[in-house]
Amino acid sequence: MLAETLEQVRFSPSKRTTYVRFVLAALAAIVAFKTFWFARWGGWADRELADFDAFHIVAQRVWRGDLDQVYHFDALLKMQMEAAGGVTGFMPWTYPPQYGLLLAPFAFLPVGVGYLLFTTATLALYLLALRAISGTNFALALVILFPALAITIGCGQNGFLTGALIALVCLNVDRRQWLAGLALGAMVIKPHLAIALGVYLLATRRWLALATAAVVVVTSSLICTLLFGWQIWIAWLGAIRESASFLEQGFYPLFRMISTYAALYKAGLPTSAAFWGQVVVGGLALLAVLVGAARGLSLKFALGITVMVSVMISPYAYDYDLPILGIGLALALPDLAGMASSRERDVAYGLILFAGAYGLLQSGRLAVQFGQKADPSQHFAPALGGFALMALLVLLLRVLWRGTQPASVLPQAAPVAK
Repeated sequence: MLAETLEQVRFSPSKRTTYVRFVLAALAAIVAFKTFWFARWGGWADRELADFDAFHIVAQRVWRGDLDQVYHFDALLKMQMEAAGGVTGFMPWTYPPQYGLLLAPFAFLPVGVGYLLFTTATLALYLLALRAISGTNFALALVILFPALAITIGCGQNGFLTGALIALVCLNVDRRQWLAGLALGAMVIKPHLAIALGVYLLATRRWLALATAAVVVVTSSLICTLLFGWQIWIAWLGAIRESASFLEQGFYPLFRMISTYAALYKAGLPTSAAFWGQVVVGGLALLAVLVGAARGLSLKFALGITVMVSVMISPYAYDYDLPILGIGLALALPDLAGMASSRERDVAYGLILFAGAYGLLQSGRLAVQFGQKADPSQHFAPALGGFALMALLVLLLRVLWRGTQPASVLPQAAPVAK
């Protein structure tokens, strides 16, 4: 019923307009509220730091000439405590130096103004890309993605930026490979989320796109080396090793993660079992990419599968990375109605909604129960978002396998009500 109810909206222009306006108004209200929160107005003068605060701190270190210090957790913690005026949360830094360079201009703005500009600009870019891909399914995509969009706005993260870059790759991969390569190369800021697309481009022999992406990565790396010195790479690799240790010890807010590793770890499995579970799921995700690329499916559906599974490969994936999955959903929607039954689409939409909403609801529960200074690692909250994405992967593999079978053995999907 969920799928048919939502999908009927695309046949009514007036309903589509109403849904879109409502969702956009809600998102604008959240942006306005969080702008005051980040600006520390009124009762929010004494608050913990959030993700964009970390971005602002890193931007300042670029101009102070000691960006390498943010890759040392002890040094970064002191910076964060100074910015927070006391105790703050656990926020290590593992982004490549290119992302610090991208954030540098925000150092000259107050954190609240910087948040507003960063969030509105990246959100607008993301929505334009999502609209270009989804067409008449734009309202449907917005409703399903609303929780993920809300939580990305809430913490000031870069999920809209990475989602827009992935969308640019998909929009241009067929006719403007050089532009797709530029966007893929820009994903150096979060390379673990671009693995699936890289594999797809390799499997489909998009050599120009891959070569352009490689040029972007190498050129930006050389620029960072010239600006920050060769030691920046040693510091970055050290931060990655340190963060792997933190992940193994469960120091991150794992209930906000959407990875298999987080789900299994929080379910009580040993670290090694959780890791190998992640390896298996990551392997199945890449298998879906290869099958979609090799079996003659439509370009949009194959790309949609690729993009949706891209958030399932790395153990380090959060609910604010789900806007990328939304791009994949928008790509797959036209074919999904014919390849998946109404019940399967119910499940798919419900799983995406749940994965986006779960971390938001848990964060709210902990804030109400324990106050603003709550430490999520000290209170049990399972990482159910990871289980939701595992179930979604199984469903996608089922649909993908069915779509590669001869037409004579394909079951008829339930027609969409009009």
